Amino acid sequence: MKKLLLISGIVMLTAVAALTGCSSDNGEKTKNTANNTTNTTNTQPEETAKPSESQFVLGSKPVEFSFYGNYDWYTMPPWGDDLATKWIKENKKVNITPVQSGGDAATKYNMMIASNELPDVMWMERGPDVEKLREADMLVPLDDYLDKYPNLKKWLGDAGINMLRSDDGKLYQFPNWYTSRPNGNAGYVINKKIYKDLGSPALETTDDLYNYLKLVKEKYKNVVPFEVGLGAQGDGLDVLFSAFGENYSVKYLGIRGVPKDNTLTSIFTDPVFRESMQYSNKLFREKLMTQDAMNQTADQVKEKVLNGRVAVFAGASPTKYGDPGNANLKKADPEAGYFMIWPIHKSGLDKNKIWPGTFNQLGWNVSVITKAAKDPEAIFAFLDWFTGPEGQSVGMWGPPGLYWDGFDADGAPKFTDKYTSDSEGRDKLMAAITDFQWAGNTVYVDSSKAKFEMSLPEDKRSWATEQQTKITWKTQSDATEFINLDPQPDSEEGIVWKQLDDLFKEVRAKALVAKSEADVLSILDKAESDAQAMGYSKLQAFMTEKWQGNVKKMKGN
Repeated sequence: MKKLLLISGIVMLTAVAALTGCSSDNGEKTKNTANNTTNTTNTQPEETAKPSESQFVLGSKPVEFSFYGNYDWYTMPPWGDDLATKWIKENKKVNITPVQSGGDAATKYNMMIASNELPDVMWMERGPDVEKLREADMLVPLDDYLDKYPNLKKWLGDAGINMLRSDDGKLYQFPNWYTSRPNGNAGYVINKKIYKDLGSPALETTDDLYNYLKLVKEKYKNVVPFEVGLGAQGDGLDVLFSAFGENYSVKYLGIRGVPKDNTLTSIFTDPVFRESMQYSNKLFREKLMTQDAMNQTADQVKEKVLNGRVAVFAGASPTKYGDPGNANLKKADPEAGYFMIWPIHKSGLDKNKIWPGTFNQLGWNVSVITKAAKDPEAIFAFLDWFTGPEGQSVGMWGPPGLYWDGFDADGAPKFTDKYTSDSEGRDKLMAAITDFQWAGNTVYVDSSKAKFEMSLPEDKRSWATEQQTKITWKTQSDATEFINLDPQPDSEEGIVWKQLDDLFKEVRAKALVAKSEADVLSILDKAESDAQAMGYSKLQAFMTEKWQGNVKKMKGN
């Protein structure tokens, strides 16, 4: 799911400013233009253009290291075959050799540890796997590099860095897609044509939504009134949960607990969760919600949205399909398309305290430098450059001189005319460089593309950027304090967590399709009893301690 969310964010960026690239027909010409621009123009912001005497200067000598992505799905493409990494290889003298998982990352990971034959850099999830390496004394601490190479410290900040520190107080992890301000796309997408046809009624409260969905069902027999996407993974059901509680984070569903008085309490007895499940059940029973919510595929959801066969679409990242769907519908009818609304709330609640999605300052995953590396400082220097303005611009929009050329006074890339005219080339390069985005800087990328988009005439702006700027970035809550709570899988708490996770998924599916709202509560009561029998309270005590530790770390304690 994390990969899907990340890729949906990147796809959004493609649609927003449609990311970078050039076709094979002009590849050689692009290379020459990029190199010529580099030789004549200082493309790097002034603040990083003057390194100290003790600082490693990227490009002063070759940097070579091996890289392993610890995921079954991940296969690193050859470094230097695309325009972006080719430019880095030639201009920054960085060459990276891939080590592949072979589709079985867990086995590969354990074999590397057992044989003590590690790659120089490992790209992986935060948490137990990183700590396993640290406890085996296989990782290089990064603290000595933070002040010498300023990008990570500048863009992430001390609170985020403190959150990444291990129990020994040292920093070993370099984050990917981290942020210091809200981002995300969770919320509600509305079919514009259907909405206007039904009189553009109020869509603010849960009562408004229910009444609107009934109108849709009555008039549009081949349209899904309320689409929730991949319900088995939460998706739109999580978004609905947020409507019933002020300052309730959908992250509570992920950690299977609700904070009260600095302690995590049961999700099954929580009144907000219980009411949200009753409401979801009501929509399902009355066939106002998609009837295959718990077993449909992403492709099935995509097909419905792209062809306008949904009236309301709620999800963790509905812009992923809403953006191309909006464009597709407008081709046939300029008055058709999609738009997003302010998050739905239960009547009586403050609409500005409803958060359908979350973000966390640490973003997605991390890179760690192992003690196998011959020159860890040079590797850190590269990662820090990669996460800075020039590195992000190259990694997202290709080599300088093609789709961007230098920086403006705010440090944002100055996009060229080709950026807006060569959509085919941009899309090709985006597809080629997505799997190299290991040190994503969300604030820099989002700010750059939003600034550019808002400089365009309204009819030329990206649909996704409009929705993000007006709604979604304003309605996502910070869940940083609730990350990294998972216990070690082979610990007593870890075993309970796996059982609880399975129980929660099973119970939510049963509650959704229950015969009545009373049955929903009975199912949740039974779940609470079963959870406590398996050790739920002990698990929550463990996770509470981890959570409170996060709070202290964020405060610098």
